[in-house]
Amino acid sequence: MTRFVIAAGIVAGLAFAAPATAQTKPTIAIIVKDTTSAYWQTVLAGARKAGQDLGVNVTELGAQSESDVSGQIGILEKAVASNPAAIVIAPTQFTSLGKPIDEAAKKVKIIGIDSAADTKAWISFLATDDVQAGRIAADALANAMTRTYADTEGDVAIITASPVAASPDQSVTGFKEQVAKKYRALNVLPDKVADAQAATGLTIMKELVNADRDLRGVFVSNVIIAEGASQVVYNKESGDRINYVVFGSDDKLVKSLQGGTIDALIVKDPFRMGYDAVKTALAASKGENVPATIDTGANVITKANMNSARSQELLNPKID
Repeated sequence: MTRFVIAAGIVAGLAFAAPATAQTKPTIAIIVKDTTSAYWQTVLAGARKAGQDLGVNVTELGAQSESDVSGQIGILEKAVASNPAAIVIAPTQFTSLGKPIDEAAKKVKIIGIDSAADTKAWISFLATDDVQAGRIAADALANAMTRTYADTEGDVAIITASPVAASPDQSVTGFKEQVAKKYRALNVLPDKVADAQAATGLTIMKELVNADRDLRGVFVSNVIIAEGASQVVYNKESGDRINYVVFGSDDKLVKSLQGGTIDALIVKDPFRMGYDAVKTALAASKGENVPATIDTGANVITKANMNSARSQELLNPKID
């Protein structure tokens, strides 16, 4: 116990003796959904870079799984108690994080990223506009089908994961809007909603191609489901090649893109999200006006452009 007290005294003394600039350096906590995944590690890398560029201490926090809702609530409460200049959080669940964010916002400015929560308390919200991403996906699928069939006709399926939020998958909403507006000859089949398992995606696709000889294109809004679904390359009834567009990416899907099984990936920019979130949080902590919403964008990656510098930056971000 004596050793601990002495050590604490030394730390306190060092802090006291530090230059005034170091004492006043603001701290911003960023809480992600899962510190182990490549996506969230990229968000944290962007936040770290912003901290270096802007002179901010960035505290990186998060649970070990996106399903650990109670864990994230506890992390948020501890972050508030540490009295940072602001907190950035990606809520793991829409309903459950609403009230904790409301309570946190009474003591510190909160910036939301990536996914919504049942709250109006945060100062700004940064995320990909999923509706716009869905529109982009519809254009990408229409272009792929035109290259394959020399027309944009036939049936199109949508496969999405069971929602964990109170609102429907907004990328699906945008996809349908764009098809209705621009591609009248396409017939969008009723949605297929499933658990986020590759095996489920494969089962759904087998059922679809066995039942519908006019199926030519598929939009999958979940990465894991897409890994299974895209194993079905041809329509069993007609022999036609199936065109796939997927919202998201991982190593398996990138290989499928390179091999020609998948026609396009619609990808977010998690590095930019982390960077701009810290930048926005710092501005908000100073009392500056910040936008209520910030679209961090969606990007189309195809086999033709996947080796460009920008695509490689998105597909293989530096997270060191």
